[in-house]
Amino acid sequence: MSTAAGEDRRALVVEDDEDMRSLIEFTLSTQGFQVMTADTGTAGVDAVRDHDPDLVTLDLGLPGIDGIEACRRIREISDAYVVMITARDDEVEKLIGLETGADDYLSKPFSPRELNARVNAMFRRPRRGRGAASPAADAGHEVLRHGSLKVDVDGRRAFIDDTEVALTRTEFDLLTELMRTPARVWTREALLRSVWDTEWATDTHLVEVHIGNLRRKLGEGRDSPRFIRTVRGVGYRMEQPA
Repeated sequence: MSTAAGEDRRALVVEDDEDMRSLIEFTLSTQGFQVMTADTGTAGVDAVRDHDPDLVTLDLGLPGIDGIEACRRIREISDAYVVMITARDDEVEKLIGLETGADDYLSKPFSPRELNARVNAMFRRPRRGRGAASPAADAGHEVLRHGSLKVDVDGRRAFIDDTEVALTRTEFDLLTELMRTPARVWTREALLRSVWDTEWATDTHLVEVHIGNLRRKLGEGRDSPRFIRTVRGVGYRMEQPA
């Protein structure tokens, strides 16, 4: 494992190809990250546990445990942004990666500019630190309510009937956008622009997969919406509270 000098933000690059690992390491270091690297999935999980990075780039095709399994294990111990890097054309592989908790994915080859744009967009979103205390009586916080669903926007916490729902950052941001304008039908493209906040995020599958994950965590199915309704051929809106 190696470390590059940088600022307060920490990044971990998990990549077995030396040239690609060096490229990503250099690209992130120019953005002020302190960059660590690992060349296997197991080493990457260990590095997350030991160093608590803010960002992880994770190759899909790693030796030993692959990127999908590594991402599952990372999500159990970290709320870092995770960007899955894949050389495979199979769309299903990419979507499986997102279902494990990855926030975004990039297909090889990609440009350093594209990586920077995706990362900068993610870090423009507010971050809730692990172990943050619950706000007393929501004092001073923006709170959104929709039936039994409550979202503390500033505390970045979501609750159903006062039971907290564990959401990734991207899932939380999607839910917040929908709840702020519950009567609006959001197109997938509009959600991409609003939540990912970058010209580089153009794949609407990102929205579909994260909405699917969000629905499962909210305890609903696509055909039995409790909170989020699909508007066929258009996008999504909040369901009317029961």
